[in-house]
Amino acid sequence: MPDKPMPKILIVDDDTFLSGIYATKLDLEGFQVVSAHDGEEGIKVAQKEKPDLILLDVLMPKLDGFEARKRLKADPGTKDIPGIMLTNLGQKEDIEKGLEDGAVDYLIKAHFVPAEAVAKIKKVLKIT
Repeated sequence: MPDKPMPKILIVDDDTFLSGIYATKLDLEGFQVVSAHDGEEGIKVAQKEKPDLILLDVLMPKLDGFEARKRLKADPGTKDIPGIMLTNLGQKEDIEKGLEDGAVDYLIKAHFVPAEAVAKIKKVLKIT
């Protein structure tokens, strides 16, 4: 019986260096990885690729992560895809806003290394 393919993760971040680090770590863990560089592109990729989870930065051109998260939650085709905010914004109000907009977790880039983010992703997707 073939193994079930690993989940697909969408990384939406305009910092190509950092998103590359996360993509490499997720790839090494066996995940399928797709990426987008701003909120508008992230929504389009999510609608097309139907990822199992979205890692979403907040501060991006064209459409910030908060608004992208709201639009993803409002779209019947993407509303059930869990999202983790991954950002440098660490104010209490930002964290609350991200969670209120439907994110399942909120990670502050400066406080987490990619391995910890992968552990959070596995927990959300119930992968052991």
